Amino acid sequence: MPVFQAPTRDTRFVVNEVLDLEQYGHLPGFAAATRDLTDSVIEEAGRFVNEVVAPLNLSGDQEGCTRHPDGSVTTPKGFKEAYARYVEAGWGTLAAPEVHGGQGLPHVIGFVMEEFLASANQAFAMYPGLANGAISAISSKGSPEQQATYLPKMVSGEWLGTMNLTEPHCGTDLGLIRTRAEPQADGSYAITGTKIFISAGDNDLVENIIHLVLAKTPGAPESSKGISLFIVPKFLVNADGSLGDRNAVSVGSIEHKMGIHGNATCVMNYDGAKGWLVGEENKGLAAMFIMMNAARLGVGIQGHAQAEAAYQNALLYAQERRQGRALTGAAEPGQKADPLLVHPDVRRMLMDAKMFIGGMRALCLWGALQVDLSHKAATEEERQAADDLISLLTPVIKGYGTDMGYKTATDMQQVWGGHGYIAENGMDQFVRDARIAMIYEGANGVQAMDLVGRKLAQNGGRAIQRLFAMIDAACAEESADETVKLVAERLAKAAGHLKAATMWFLQNGMSNPNAIGAGAYAYMTLTGVVSLGLMWLRMARISAVALGTEGADTAFYEAKLLCARHWALRFAPQAGALRYEVEAGAETVMSMTAEQFAA
Repeated sequence: MPVFQAPTRDTRFVVNEVLDLEQYGHLPGFAAATRDLTDSVIEEAGRFVNEVVAPLNLSGDQEGCTRHPDGSVTTPKGFKEAYARYVEAGWGTLAAPEVHGGQGLPHVIGFVMEEFLASANQAFAMYPGLANGAISAISSKGSPEQQATYLPKMVSGEWLGTMNLTEPHCGTDLGLIRTRAEPQADGSYAITGTKIFISAGDNDLVENIIHLVLAKTPGAPESSKGISLFIVPKFLVNADGSLGDRNAVSVGSIEHKMGIHGNATCVMNYDGAKGWLVGEENKGLAAMFIMMNAARLGVGIQGHAQAEAAYQNALLYAQERRQGRALTGAAEPGQKADPLLVHPDVRRMLMDAKMFIGGMRALCLWGALQVDLSHKAATEEERQAADDLISLLTPVIKGYGTDMGYKTATDMQQVWGGHGYIAENGMDQFVRDARIAMIYEGANGVQAMDLVGRKLAQNGGRAIQRLFAMIDAACAEESADETVKLVAERLAKAAGHLKAATMWFLQNGMSNPNAIGAGAYAYMTLTGVVSLGLMWLRMARISAVALGTEGADTAFYEAKLLCARHWALRFAPQAGALRYEVEAGAETVMSMTAEQFAA
């Protein structure tokens, strides 16, 4: 059976030393986030997922969810009890606003719990995870009455929430949706239509589920400009907050999926269900992006979260499994064979994984800090800078993070050899569960186009220039440590390739839009490589200084420096190739005819 231990030591390093969360104690919401408190939350969160959530991962995958003849849905054995303990402990309230019953801590702390949950059991984590996006949308666009009616119980975890966007004939192109919203005399709307791929669409964990549904009102434009957003609860809510009649929304079926079997991904049928408009009519796209951006960051976390779980199991196997001898001679002559860990190719995969996971964890938690600072920094200039950076890098965190998360999970399965292909060993589940993160909340090709087609040019390229300035400043800092100097040198060179690719888009994109489309994915990957390098430069500097202090955790900090060197020597060189892929343009991609593809 697979093992899992939440990576609390590394998380404390990022939160306390890399981000230095205490330096923001003068800002709203940060005062309570002292080092003692954050350490306690991280350790207790780790203990909770280790003991309560992780043991349900394999069994939940094997059992899956069940739709019963009456249309009700039950989750795998143990999920309901684990979720009740999650709610009782208040884990879902960490970063939620105090006005609605949350603890008001920084998003950084909330992201820690999201990662731990996703590593321990991604299917389980998606139930509260999807509610976060719905809470964000209602908080931003909902009326005071809607917020008072729904948010306290959603924040507490007593109720959950979903996002209902996709329909059988349209996914990314939401302007094509057919779900209709007919206005009623009482100010509500009758919602009719079918939605598919709805994660956590129904369950037995809570007494009510608040669905946020995209639909079109009569006469709305037949495009994305005609989309409106509606609250459609599973059970209607009475004026006193008690539950009323069952709404006309039902589960048509549970999707048969490759992975995340413990999460009920549903076909949802709305048959004149009662709903209420959120925000303005025909302005649902803006509200949707509030949900989507929150969800995309959450999905980005899932990438390295699955990689972490897979890595732990691959490392344990490599330490225990004996096959062959070290290339330099028997490492353990008294045994018939050496552990897999002596073989360079096995170590290559494990080093790639350790470097990616540590770098991506830092990038995601740094991103969460930018979310906090975009709302709470002391000056408008600081708030704008943080918003620019997280807006720019959200598609990178989601796209590059999940691409690499899936690759890492597959590499960790490879460490197991043939035994990794046997289901009872659990490595296949990490691969299957990681795969969906590259697809949902906007497939990664869409993320790449969002980055290149929208984010680069916004505000005259202000965000990407901020990123370049940050990297240049980090590379220019002096250091006596040889690893830090190496990483700074290689990061500067990789950033140079990113700058050149950016300039190429600016010079060629307007005259040939297909050039942007053909190069967007390589550009997103290049930005991911460089962003990871920035995190590793920061971690290398901190680790080099820490090693000079009395009582330092030598093994930990030396491992950080080795990972930073690994990025510099084996990942930074990818930047040049990715730049040249961008500059190749669209010629070969767009020249072949449809008939030639089949030739």
